[in-house]
Amino acid sequence: MRNDDEIWRLTDAKSPAFFAMSDRIWGTPELNYQETQSAAEHARMLEQEGFRVQTAVAGIPTALIGEAGEGGPVIAILGEYDALPGLSQEAGVAVEKPIEDGGAGHGCGHNMLGSASLLAATAVKDYLAKNGLKGRVRYYGCPAEEGGSSKGFMVRAGLFDDVDVAICWHPAAFTGVNKPISLACVEIEFTFHGRASHAAATPHLGRSALDAVELMNIGVNYMREHMPSSARVHYAMIDGGGIAPNVVQARATVRHLIRARTLAEMWDLVRRVKDIAQGAALMSETRVVAKQLSGDANLVGNRPLEECMHRNLTRLGGPGFDEADRRFAAEIQKTFSKDDIRSSYGRFGLKPRDGEALSEEIYPLDFTADLFVGSTDVGTVSWVTPTVQCRAACYAVGTPGHSWQLVAQGRAPAAHKGLALAAKAMAGVARDVLADPALLKAARDEFEAFRRENPFDNPITPDVEPPLDMAAK
Repeated sequence: MRNDDEIWRLTDAKSPAFFAMSDRIWGTPELNYQETQSAAEHARMLEQEGFRVQTAVAGIPTALIGEAGEGGPVIAILGEYDALPGLSQEAGVAVEKPIEDGGAGHGCGHNMLGSASLLAATAVKDYLAKNGLKGRVRYYGCPAEEGGSSKGFMVRAGLFDDVDVAICWHPAAFTGVNKPISLACVEIEFTFHGRASHAAATPHLGRSALDAVELMNIGVNYMREHMPSSARVHYAMIDGGGIAPNVVQARATVRHLIRARTLAEMWDLVRRVKDIAQGAALMSETRVVAKQLSGDANLVGNRPLEECMHRNLTRLGGPGFDEADRRFAAEIQKTFSKDDIRSSYGRFGLKPRDGEALSEEIYPLDFTADLFVGSTDVGTVSWVTPTVQCRAACYAVGTPGHSWQLVAQGRAPAAHKGLALAAKAMAGVARDVLADPALLKAARDEFEAFRRENPFDNPITPDVEPPLDMAAK
């Protein structure tokens, strides 16, 4: 009997309980730092499975850690469970049908993400105990990935200081090793303070904070011509100063999300955006206060771990979808354009295949892809310990992230199959690292060589507090 078959059977034995857990979390979607029910569900399952549990870690009420095993290497498996605003959607239907108008939904599949990660950690725990092996598996329950950067706060608190390897995954339409490319980012609120006055009778006595916000946004728009082509700056109006146009607005707030390919590029853009804000305040004779809310580093790859993950996925094969899975996925695909479906292949270096509703393929390890790049707080973890991620097919080809269509598929049998595949792949990597000191050494050597040439400044600086009352972006 191969050892990988043993750990995968341990995963299969407990899969149904974690499918049910994923469905329960799907049914109680909670926004950034508000994931009280989901965090409690994870803590309950950890305790039931015999983990040593810590809650409210890093000063975050909905962050937690569960550890099992003794001695040996420490393997971190990262889970998430936050939802997104405005994506409430009934499960299992191929039409937009909110359960609650304006309600939240798991539009990035994090109900699956956390459940599969905890399932993998449980399988590794059982494998260590059954075989009498030294080693520790540590499950990290990470809230607020969608713009809240909880992993950055957990890194700053030292919770990864003794971790040898970190493993994660994400639901997707295709299966393979996650390409370690993302954008470093910082999210900052700029609040301008002016002076109120009667907008008709005494406008000359007022100083408009709203004018300052508009001037700042114009300045940032002009900056776009003179920043790296891979960089991004987005903004949202948080407080326009009220609803009365006959009052000069004394206070207004805008939130800017600043992204770049590297930490160095990002920090340079942050400096420039802050200068623009000061210029807007000077022009409008207002005062500006900047408050950082969150921040993520860019992902750092680790070739030995990526090759190990690819080997596990190749042995496992695809999720094993059936005809009922494909029929429902085809119904979902009718809500997309043909271009939406065909273009989704390019992100993973695959050639489009007409009529494919669900993908069973393991995409190549060294694919050339269209770089549709976002940000993730897993990036911050990857700067402090060797990190690897995979993607697993859980939904229809062409499904956009952060969409009602993704929510609609989030508790379907196809999602359960992708969830189980991801759990097996992560557990397999953990097993290989624990069993092969040479693999662990190679991963650590590559990581340490990178860090010798690349100093790390955590985007979560010492003065930043977790934005516990912040809604997800």
